[in-house]
Amino acid sequence: MFEKSSPGRVGCNLPKATTPEVDLSKAIGESRTELNLPEIAELDLIRHFTNLSQINYGIDTGFYPLGSCTMKYNPRINEMTASLPGFTQLHPMQPEDSVPGALEVFMQVYEILEEITGFDEITMQPVAGAHGELTCLQMIKAYQQGKGEKRTVVLIPDSAHGTNPASAARCGYDVKSVPTNDEGNTDLNALANVLDETVAAFMVTNPSTLGLFEPHIVKVCEMVHAAGGQVFCDGANMNAMVGTTRPGDHGFDCMHLNLHKTFSTPHGGGGPGCGAIGLMSHLEPFIPTPHLKRINGKPKFDYNRPQSIGRVSDFHGQFLMAVRALTYLLAYGKEGLPEISRHAVLNANYVMARLKDVLPPAYDRTCMHECVLTAKQYKKNGIRVLDISKRLIDYGFHPPTNYFPLIVPECLMIEPTETESKETLDAFCDALVAICKEAETDPDLLLNAPSSQVVGRLDEVKAVKQLDVKWTAERPETSPV
Repeated sequence: MFEKSSPGRVGCNLPKATTPEVDLSKAIGESRTELNLPEIAELDLIRHFTNLSQINYGIDTGFYPLGSCTMKYNPRINEMTASLPGFTQLHPMQPEDSVPGALEVFMQVYEILEEITGFDEITMQPVAGAHGELTCLQMIKAYQQGKGEKRTVVLIPDSAHGTNPASAARCGYDVKSVPTNDEGNTDLNALANVLDETVAAFMVTNPSTLGLFEPHIVKVCEMVHAAGGQVFCDGANMNAMVGTTRPGDHGFDCMHLNLHKTFSTPHGGGGPGCGAIGLMSHLEPFIPTPHLKRINGKPKFDYNRPQSIGRVSDFHGQFLMAVRALTYLLAYGKEGLPEISRHAVLNANYVMARLKDVLPPAYDRTCMHECVLTAKQYKKNGIRVLDISKRLIDYGFHPPTNYFPLIVPECLMIEPTETESKETLDAFCDALVAICKEAETDPDLLLNAPSSQVVGRLDEVKAVKQLDVKWTAERPETSPV
């Protein structure tokens, strides 16, 4: 846009001010006289951003099969309700007694999530999934310190999300890894060997990042509890369980929920996010304050919580995320919610079955909402899984997650979600089958992919280490003085 700028061009005419003019130098002091902002006509501006939007790829333009980072469709009705003036014109500083409707929205989301997860309490103060992890660990620490215990270790499976050890370290714990057995489950013997009086908690993702339900989860929780530890459920994969089974019934003490992954609020950079957490009653005294509760049938904030870990975000989290989630929950209803997880699991198993001859599953058993496949057989041709993903772009699909979980060589993690049709899944599988054939017959097609985009293969390491997203104006050359 800066490169299209031409001095004197105007994109809009500002209305005449209806308030007294202010002398900026008196109001804010000395300021720059030149801002170097682009000067561009409205039509050029519209064409510029429209062209950019057509280059981008998003869930609204095509299949987005990321694994472990659910990218399902956000129904537009969620946005319609979140944009109602009664919600958007609320001010976070309004007195509590002036916003009973907003508190009722929060409360209804809490109550529905309690029913879905099986936990006694919910709070939506954390503003991201990892923030929810950290908040749960802070409550566990406060709970155990309140009993006079000093526990220093958090156990984490070797297939865990990277945020788990990061949250544990940020909370001051040492991290120990628990291996996965040959069936893709927690190695119970290895777990028993590391459980002792130093263990504060075991952080488990269920279903795991291998896309597998942990069949011994009740046993796992009993083992950790017998050693005096707590069990945290990473709820990133709740989309496989919603309406079908409840983590609270499995023996977990607390968990976080990514509203964007399971309850269709906007994802990723489109934030703001919400990392709602659920917990059992023994952790309730430590829940962030103020805590919203029903008192005489009406939602009220409870500030008198002397054992609370305190406030973890401004105000009460992201209110409009609660509006979107409530819209989604009520639209499906109690009868419809189980269909989400059933169709998500069905779609993932369909994809796995269609691809198993060219991309074998890492663990050959029924998967949950995502399937984890390996492309290690193509390394003999010089083809890595990254090459397969780049070639998918030429076929018009966003690549799945690569190289995660780390314990699976040349890993592809595919999560089709419940919202995609059989025709879309078939087209995606057809593309992968064709690409795997190319890997055998014409590997250069993959090594040079993508060849259909504005830019080809990027140096991703350099992009991470030397990120440059700022436009800098060219300065006219000046003669040395």
